[in-house]
Amino acid sequence: MKIPAQALENSRRTLQSYEASARAYNAIVAEHPLQPEIADAMRRMMQFVPPGGTVLEIGSGPGRDADFVESLGGTVRRTDAVQAFLDLQAERGKKGELLDVVTDALGGPYDAVLAMCVLIHVERTQVGPVLRKVFDALAPGGAFLVSMRVGEGETNGECHTVLWAKERFAEALAAAGLRTHWEMERIGRNEEAWVYFLALRPQ
Repeated sequence: MKIPAQALENSRRTLQSYEASARAYNAIVAEHPLQPEIADAMRRMMQFVPPGGTVLEIGSGPGRDADFVESLGGTVRRTDAVQAFLDLQAERGKKGELLDVVTDALGGPYDAVLAMCVLIHVERTQVGPVLRKVFDALAPGGAFLVSMRVGEGETNGECHTVLWAKERFAEALAAAGLRTHWEMERIGRNEEAWVYFLALRPQ
């Protein structure tokens, strides 16, 4: 399926912005401890991962979530479309791989897929194909934990961000064959509303 040129341009602009700001972003993240609600969400995901089971993380960023998942017994494939984030992880001995969730194959099968604060940068028309890739990458019974910004429309600054109504994204998950097992809403930094879905690929 051909990806529209505008979607590719928006993605390029967003990735370029993160390449330039990765170290500043890392410094901001380092100042904020992992929120208990987010830790709880990842623990819920890990209930579906056997000891040593495989987790694909899409958009690992500085790698803090991957560190936490590994502390819970998972084996994480750390990936990001931004080389600067992978370099930051390499500086502390963590290996990651370049992966663009829109254009690249995801591999698998994995026991879980983790995508925190990442699919907000995927064009609305491309989210369906991405979710189908996630479905295909999961082992039967596997879990997908994803967070999305709640709202309408999109922003077109340096980072292209797409907002979703909770119900619409739940429908997109279902259309891809993923069954919502649990969800949570929370207010993040800058008073932004987020929704978290833990969805399963049926056995």
